[in-house]
Amino acid sequence: MARAPQDVEFRSEGTTVRGHLYLPEGGSRRHPVVVMAGGWCYVKELVQPEYARVFADAGIAALVFDYRSFGASDGEPRQHLDPWAQIEDYKNAISWVETRAELDPLRIAVWGISYSGGHVLVVGATDPRVRCIVSNIPVVDGLLTMKQVHGSLSFRRLQAAVLEDRRKRLGGAASGYLPMSTDRPHEELSTWPFPEVKSAFLNFQKTVAPAHEHRNTIASIELLMSYDVSPYAKRILLPPTLMSVAENDDITLWDEEVRVFNQIATPEKKLFVCRDTSHMTLYSNLSRLEMLAREGRAWLLRHLLEPAA
Repeated sequence: MARAPQDVEFRSEGTTVRGHLYLPEGGSRRHPVVVMAGGWCYVKELVQPEYARVFADAGIAALVFDYRSFGASDGEPRQHLDPWAQIEDYKNAISWVETRAELDPLRIAVWGISYSGGHVLVVGATDPRVRCIVSNIPVVDGLLTMKQVHGSLSFRRLQAAVLEDRRKRLGGAASGYLPMSTDRPHEELSTWPFPEVKSAFLNFQKTVAPAHEHRNTIASIELLMSYDVSPYAKRILLPPTLMSVAENDDITLWDEEVRVFNQIATPEKKLFVCRDTSHMTLYSNLSRLEMLAREGRAWLLRHLLEPAA
């Protein structure tokens, strides 16, 4: 069983990042650990504790943290998503794990979902301390994703908003903001124009994740459109990699996820397909979440159970 999570913090490129550490009950040996962070505009209380408790109950510690500029972590501007800064936060979280006497620095995994599902592929490809990877419904090509989810006419509006924001920043203005999602996609420009995204995240905000803010900087979208994990997939040679995709995912595009999965170099990899499931079903349907948590737990136990040779 897992203990109550501990409040922890560490520095990432000069900014204080805060998180929760879930430790298994008992055991005299150092625990294997999985480092976890969320997707677009997540805070650490959103969905991730459900997974962390499953892992900790199985004997695997879990560190769940807020990226800089989100939730309990410091950093400005708020609600700014720089994927490469978030990847640095992952790597600095791994460095913090190495300092903890109760955690095994030779048995560290990374776990991600949606945007961070792509991040962990980059981290696993570039940080030799990563023992294994769990990537769930990942964003793998930001530009293609934005084009497909918006459609041609709305994407033109999005591009225009990004360029207008960039020109304003040249004059010293701060980046503007767009809603994370909208229930009026034909009337209101947002990053993810899906009513089910808005309803799910606002429900989380009212219940388990009051620190969630349903907006992001416009500059975040420009960075998303330069985001592509394909070159890194080919560099994942050693860490065993589990990728889970959803059969009806038209948000992060399951076919693109499978393309990247096929590029992953390691022979120790598994593609898990969630049948009759959409991207947001994995958040709103508890049975689907439990299914994904079980798959992740099995993968982590398989590759972290024994100390590294």
